[in-house]
Order: sequence, then structure tokens, then C-alpha cells
Amino acid sequence: MPEPEATLIRQAQKGDHDAFASLVDEHQRYIYNLALRVLRDENEALDLTQETFVRAWASLRTFDAAQPFVPWVLRIARNHCIDVIRRRLPAARRVELDGGGEGEARIELPDAARPGADEAMERAQMTRALDAAVQQLPERYREVVHLFHVEQLSYKEIAQAMEIPIGTVMTWLHRARAQLRVELGRETP
Repeated sequence: MPEPEATLIRQAQKGDHDAFASLVDEHQRYIYNLALRVLRDENEALDLTQETFVRAWASLRTFDAAQPFVPWVLRIARNHCIDVIRRRLPAARRVELDGGGEGEARIELPDAARPGADEAMERAQMTRALDAAVQQLPERYREVVHLFHVEQLSYKEIAQAMEIPIGTVMTWLHRARAQLRVELGRETP
């Protein structure tokens, strides 16, 4: 763990609110991205991010400052996500529509380095297909894919955050990728 982070943790454990605020600033995007990916709702993700750091502050005295902070706080967020999901309707009953909300106007300026329309459309279609395929994965596979490919955490950090062995992380990631290849038509089952 980088020394400045360990120092901030030790200061925060002694009650330094500014040190904890620095930790929040540094890591809140990890928590928000995880919550958004799992909950699929921006407002819930924002609330969950805030609640995660409230819970982290309350438990900070028990945290070992010699350990990495991100997996610990991600584990708090993950457990809170599970609680939120248990309280709501099954995700299978939700219908999500593409597009922005009312009053959201977008203005795009031309960019000479931007790919052509055909290439951009193909890339957008592939992104939608990949997102749809990822959403079809079991929850644990989606979470591992997100933490590895989006948050770029190591196997060890993912294992710590999810409280599972590293071998399980590797297996789930391998199986998720295999399912995605099948779903995207690059490989037969």
C-alpha cells in the first residue's frame, strides 16, 4: 500500500475527518461504479456510495492500516448492495430503456480524429451487445468482470473485496469470458 494512504488511514483512525475525506475523494469512484453496475440506478448508487463511507468511518478503528483500503471498502459496498437488492423487486421484472431523460440536450462537435460513421456504429452495436451479454451473466460473474475489467483491480484485491479465494476469482472470470464468447457468437458451446 502506498505510504500516503497508510498515513491517511492511521490519521483517520485517530479521528481526523480531513484525512478520511481524502480517502473518500480518492476511492469514491470505485464504490460508485460498483454500486451503479450492481444496482443499475444512479440515485441508488450515489446513496449507497455515501452510506458505504459512513459505514467505513464507523468501522475504521477495526481496519488494519497495513492492508489495502480499496478491497475493504469495496467489501462494505458489495455487502450493502446485496442488502439493497434483497429489499427490491427482482431485477428480471425491470425494463430498462436506452436514451437520456427529458430535457437532456446533447451537442457534439466534429472531431477530425473521430472514427467514421460506419466504424462508430459498429463499435456502438458491439458495445450494446457486450453490455447486454454481461447483464445476462450470473451476478457473481458480472461483479468479477466489472471489478477486473472496469475497476482494474488485481485478482488478490477482488478476492479480498468479495471474500472469496483467488482461485475462485480466476475461475469465475474464465467462465464469464467463456459465456460472453458464446453469447457474442465467437464460439459455440
